[in-house]
Amino acid sequence: MPDTAIPDPLAPVPRLDAASVLEQLRTATGTGLELIGPLPGGEVGAALVRWPDGHDGVLTHWGDASDEAWAHVQRTAELLDVARHAGIPAPRYELVTRLPDRIAVVQERLPGEPPSRVDLAMVEHLVAIARRGADLLQDRPDVPAAELYLLRSGPGFCLHQPLAQYDDRTRRLLDLIRRIGTESPHRMGGDDLVHTDFHPGNVLVDRTGAVTGVVDWDGVGRGDHRFALVTLRFDLAVPGVDAQDRSARSAAARWLDNRIDELIDPATLRAYWAHMGLRLVDWAIRHHGPDEVNRWLTVAASRLG
Repeated sequence: MPDTAIPDPLAPVPRLDAASVLEQLRTATGTGLELIGPLPGGEVGAALVRWPDGHDGVLTHWGDASDEAWAHVQRTAELLDVARHAGIPAPRYELVTRLPDRIAVVQERLPGEPPSRVDLAMVEHLVAIARRGADLLQDRPDVPAAELYLLRSGPGFCLHQPLAQYDDRTRRLLDLIRRIGTESPHRMGGDDLVHTDFHPGNVLVDRTGAVTGVVDWDGVGRGDHRFALVTLRFDLAVPGVDAQDRSARSAAARWLDNRIDELIDPATLRAYWAHMGLRLVDWAIRHHGPDEVNRWLTVAASRLG
């Protein structure tokens, strides 16, 4: 009999099964892609693949094959072209294929590696890259504004129920997030091109530390390029690998706090901070553990009270 079980919406997001997806992709398209292996980092996973002509690509997937998902992936490919034309080092989508249960994407393998350390120079460079997205979508009314999900759960992230179920601290945070949501727009304002998960984990650098790529554009949308300052600031709360790294992160965080206070009005910042608190506490509950939950509760409280 077919499996009619209803998936648990609160379950962790499954990681990419690269071998299975690649086999489906070969069957559907006849391409001779070779699996090289998983790529480091990322919460859901990506894999390095090789085309028959020898150049490398990156295999990712979108977790359903609906018409809505197909339109989203097609629009993302177009927006990556917009980003590159503005000087943002974004990858090209080389192959997009609808499989029975998901959409497979093979994108360009950009040069560089994930940074091992984060410092002020890198954060300044990332803020400058985010600024290049300003006003890029003035002529693209078809691109929806990014939603903050302060009053309802998002599609696989920013879920409200995990916070409601976990403990008293997360329930208090959820109550505060929802109160902020009643006082704030549900979506970002602005006509900027926004990478909604913009942080060093989604960046590639060369041996000198110069940024060579920005990846993981699944959440690209219309909005406010200043939102990147908030995602970057949350990422700087991740502990450094040693004393030098912790010192560099602290210096970058101080600089970024000043920029945030200068550039983002308090009401908008409160909504952005609530969104990031929701996103990271929810993800920590479902994918990590108490230490991560505690960290993101502390960061959320630092500006929400």
